[in-house]
Amino acid sequence: MTSVWGKDAPNNKVIISGSWNKSVVTNTDREGKWHVKLATPEAGGPYTLTIEGSEKIVLKNVLIGEVWICSGQSNMEMPLKGFKNQPVHGSEEVIANASKNKIRLFNVDRKASLVPLNDVSGKWTVAQPQTAKDFSAVAHFFGKTLHDSLNNVPIGLISVAWGASKVEAWMDEKTITKFKNIEIEKEIPKEKPQRAPVFVYNGMIHPLKGFTIKGFIWYQGEGNRENAKEYADLFPAMIRQWRNQWGHGDLPFYFVQIAPFGKESRIPVGALVRESQLKTLQNVRNTGMAVTMDIGDCEFIHPPNKRQVGERLAYWALSKTYDMKDIIFSGPLYKKMIKTENGKIVLYFDYVDDGLSNFGHPLTGFEVAGRDRVFYPAIAEINEDNTVTVFSELVKQPEAVRYGFKNCPTGTLFNSQGLPASPFRTDNWE
Repeated sequence: MTSVWGKDAPNNKVIISGSWNKSVVTNTDREGKWHVKLATPEAGGPYTLTIEGSEKIVLKNVLIGEVWICSGQSNMEMPLKGFKNQPVHGSEEVIANASKNKIRLFNVDRKASLVPLNDVSGKWTVAQPQTAKDFSAVAHFFGKTLHDSLNNVPIGLISVAWGASKVEAWMDEKTITKFKNIEIEKEIPKEKPQRAPVFVYNGMIHPLKGFTIKGFIWYQGEGNRENAKEYADLFPAMIRQWRNQWGHGDLPFYFVQIAPFGKESRIPVGALVRESQLKTLQNVRNTGMAVTMDIGDCEFIHPPNKRQVGERLAYWALSKTYDMKDIIFSGPLYKKMIKTENGKIVLYFDYVDDGLSNFGHPLTGFEVAGRDRVFYPAIAEINEDNTVTVFSELVKQPEAVRYGFKNCPTGTLFNSQGLPASPFRTDNWE
């Protein structure tokens, strides 16, 4: 079943017909609005969709397949052709080979609004070099991986992203008002409206309400460095709100853990955002997190390795949504620690699969601290049972371990499939 809706004259008969021999008859309401559920065939096409009311509209070259909403800020928005002076690795080859009739792209134009809107600006296009180059690189790689893995099932990608946006901007007023320290402005800010609560949701997400989708992918978080800890509550609240809005249960929601970036500081805000994202993975059902510890750049907030990001999101979808159990979808995630009698700590991980590896490079980024809460660089060793032992001669009785808990760390711990471990800490010290 798929949702189809529109406007016509009030109290008017409307017939919606698919060329696959399914039709629905409805009447508009007093405002001229109508909305129906239309039975659809198995994935494929092209078909036509005919709508007859006050006038007759025929939509041609319609495909039936899997539609994903691809949202977030500039790292989701970044097109295959890259930004000025900021490339996407391998983009020229990808753009040249982008012609895929069964991949369809829709860019939602930027729009901030004081009130929830019902329409967006944009149009569906067929994936080809001239359309793909201006489309989200992450979304493209995600969609292409699904398309290639699902026996050419048509894939529809709706890119709805805005650079520098905060998560609060993507939430509705009812949800935001539950956070007492967040105020909703009464006017649209002239500068950076994408950072103000509610406005982007009103203009870009609300109009999509009801569109039949398979799930969401999300790449955002850099815009919330200033309230990184609160992000642990805001982000799950947004996910719940979007799912409630669509009304199809716990729709898949796969997101990117922000990449290493920036200078180190006393408060590692980048690490705190990543920690909030890890908590979301652990506490919110049917979510998945693509870790990017190995592809960041301390000088550029837009990592050029968008292929890995899109493919890692697709691994979650292929395994969890499309039930391809042989797909390895996650790197190691910290599980627990055990103190030993000789002043060492042994770390245990989930998702080690065929084992842990540092692929021949130094295993760095680990720190340990005693009761004084002072962290020192630690020696880390991978054990045969897929645990990691950490210790420091400067900490005789270690109490806590951290890995990659900085603004711009370097990922050194992976599983054998090359998926990086998420950064973590075993303490909750301020």
